[in-house]
Amino acid sequence: MGLDIRLPIGMMFTLLGLILMGTGLFTAGDAGMYQQSLGINVNLWWGAFLLIFGVIMLLMWRKASK
Repeated sequence: MGLDIRLPIGMMFTLLGLILMGTGLFTAGDAGMYQQSLGINVNLWWGAFLLIFGVIMLLMWRKASK
């Protein structure tokens, strides 16, 4: 069986999502930082999206490896 690309992609997106969500949570109180994005904490939302995508890829890898 060849290399399943879902494992490294899932790990990468999960790690990036956690880092980006951490940054969003850490800077949540800084209103000036999010003034350009209409007050939306973009780091937090995109971090959550990347985390969910990474976990889905890891679950798909796990299901395929059984």
